Amino acid sequence: MSTLVIEGLRASVAGREILTGVDLEVAAGEVHAVMGPNGSGKSTLAHVIAGRHGYDVLGGSVRLDGTELLGMPAWRRAEAGLFLAMQYPTEVPGVSLLDMLTESACTAEGAAVAERMREEAERIGFDEKFLARPVNVDLSGGERKRNEALQLGVLKPVFAVVDELDSGLDVDALRFVGDRIEDATEHDGLGVLAITHSSRVFDHLRPDAVHVFAGGRIQESGGAELAEELEAEGYERWTPALPEPEAAPFTDPFGDPFADLLT
Repeated sequence: MSTLVIEGLRASVAGREILTGVDLEVAAGEVHAVMGPNGSGKSTLAHVIAGRHGYDVLGGSVRLDGTELLGMPAWRRAEAGLFLAMQYPTEVPGVSLLDMLTESACTAEGAAVAERMREEAERIGFDEKFLARPVNVDLSGGERKRNEALQLGVLKPVFAVVDELDSGLDVDALRFVGDRIEDATEHDGLGVLAITHSSRVFDHLRPDAVHVFAGGRIQESGGAELAEELEAEGYERWTPALPEPEAAPFTDPFGDPFADLLT
């Protein structure tokens, strides 16, 4: 059985430590929800796992089926079976969705990928006119999220890190996207690390485990009932003793998110 194992993961951005020792294991076919307050480091966790530029890994390990991902460029991690559904999907002018997915699929020809794209578009209520556009260009936030679900359905990764799935989605779009990812866990064995601050996504993407994330690490783990507790009581139980981070001057540490494609 495939596993994604995170051990002692520490990372900083702009000189400030954000991840302070994350330990987590996700098995194929499981959905693990990471819930926490804004600013707790949830999105940083997603970006570090995926290999985004601008983060300094200070220690620990991220392994997919025993293969160490840290140190690999982002495209190598994707090749190993990792998929990141971003909170704010990026526009890629000049690159068609078909070309991107054909290159990403590696073994599939363009005609086969195009057919799979049409099937997935129909499945999630994604207008076929968007398939001919450059990646995410002139798409609304909700349409970009559907586009991410389409890409996941076509590429069939081993593990998906899903950052704030419900951000920008109305009720109907959340149902289409959440149900599609849930179906992939059941029929394709997809493992999911779902990062969120709201439990409404769990109406469609049902968690096997819920983890409270605060202060850059997992503070407590439990079943789906823990999400209900968080909705009712908030995160104050885990946050009062945590030191306030020092304010740091804003800099953009990320640069070009596609720079590693040249390496």
